[in-house]
Amino acid sequence: MKLKVTPGDFVVRELARLPLREKGPYRLYLLEKKGWNTIDLLLRIARVHGLPYGLFAYGGLKDRHAHTFQYVTVKYPANLTTGDNNFYFQSIGFMDRPMGPDLLEGNQFAITIRALSPEEVSRIGRRVDEARGFGYPNYYDDQRFGSMDRQMGFMAERLLKKHYNGSLQVYLTGIYPEEKKEARERKLFFREHWGDWATCLTRAKTSMERKIFSLFVEKPKACIEALQMIPREELSLLFSAYQSFLFNELLRRVLQELGVDLVAVPGVAGPYLFYRRLERKELGYLKSLALPLAASRMEFPDDRAERLFAAILEERGFTRGAFNLRKVRQAFFKSTPREAIVFPGDFRLEPAEPDDLYPGRQKIRLFFKLPRGSYGTMLIKRLTMP
Repeated sequence: MKLKVTPGDFVVRELARLPLREKGPYRLYLLEKKGWNTIDLLLRIARVHGLPYGLFAYGGLKDRHAHTFQYVTVKYPANLTTGDNNFYFQSIGFMDRPMGPDLLEGNQFAITIRALSPEEVSRIGRRVDEARGFGYPNYYDDQRFGSMDRQMGFMAERLLKKHYNGSLQVYLTGIYPEEKKEARERKLFFREHWGDWATCLTRAKTSMERKIFSLFVEKPKACIEALQMIPREELSLLFSAYQSFLFNELLRRVLQELGVDLVAVPGVAGPYLFYRRLERKELGYLKSLALPLAASRMEFPDDRAERLFAAILEERGFTRGAFNLRKVRQAFFKSTPREAIVFPGDFRLEPAEPDDLYPGRQKIRLFFKLPRGSYGTMLIKRLTMP
C-alpha cells in the first residue's frame, strides 16, 4: 500500500462558515498549497511583505505532503495575492474578525491509495462498511507529534515537571523526522556541548539559538528567562502536541477497559488501537463520549475517564496542578472536549482500477468528510490495518 505518492493523491479542502463582507479590517484569502506546511508558508509570505506574522490567522494546520485548500485572514488592507508553482494565496473578500477554528465545520477529503493487491482492495471494501457503521477512534495522528524528540520526548512534559534546563534542551536540540542534515548536525553539536554556552553560541544559526545561548553566556542559570523568549505561537504548538499525546493515551485506556477486541497499528508516540466492530452498548457509550484535553481545570464525562487520566499523570510523574504554569505565561494549557470516536460523512469508495504508477497493482479513491480536528490519515490507518 502506498499513500501520498503525489500531492494529488491527498486533497483536503476546508469547510467553513465565513461571515464575508464587502469591506472590513481582515482581508480573507484562500490558500492553496503543495509541499508546504501552513506555518512555514505563512512565515514566508509575511517576510516577503515585511509584515508581522501575528497579523495572519487561520483555522487549522494543513499537512506538507498533500494538496490543501484553507482560509487565512490578514489584518492588513493591501491585497497580498501571490503564488508560484507550489502555492497560490488569493484574496477572496473581507471579514470583521480573524479566521479561527470556530469558523471551521470540517474538512473534505479525496484520497488515492496506491499499489494495492486484489486482496487488499477487497479488505478495504469491507473496512469501509465497518467505518460507516461503527466509526473509528478519533486519535491525533503522527503529524501532530513532529516536535517530539524520539530520545528525549516532549518539551512540554519536562516543563510541567519543572525540568527547565531539560525542556530547553529538548527545544533547542530536539531532532525531528524531516530535519535537514545541517540542522541535525548542528543540534547534535549543541547536545554534545550542552552547558558550554560559549561553544554552543559559535554554532548558533537561528535567531532564537543566538538569543538563548547569548543569554546563557551572560547568565548561565537563566532558564526561566530563556523559556519566556519562546514565541507564544510556537509554545502553544508545543503544548498542543503534548495535550494530543495525553488525549491519545487516555482514549487507548478507555478502549482497553471496555474489553473490546483491539488491533494495534504502530505510531511515533504510541500505538493506535482500533476496534473492528462494537456491540450496541459499547457503541452507544463511545458515540456519546467526549474526552477533555489536558489542563489544570478539566471536565470529565465520567468517573472512568477521570480515574484513567489520573493514573496516566501519576505514571508520568506530575499532577493536574502542574498545568497551571506560573513562570512561563506567554502560552497556557486550555481544556476543550474532543469526541472519542468519529464517523466519516458522505463516505464513498470508487471501484478499483489499474495503478498507473505501480504496474500490476491497483488503486482506489476515497471521498469523505470529517469534523474539524479529525485526521483523514487516521481513517486510512483504520481501513488498512492488519
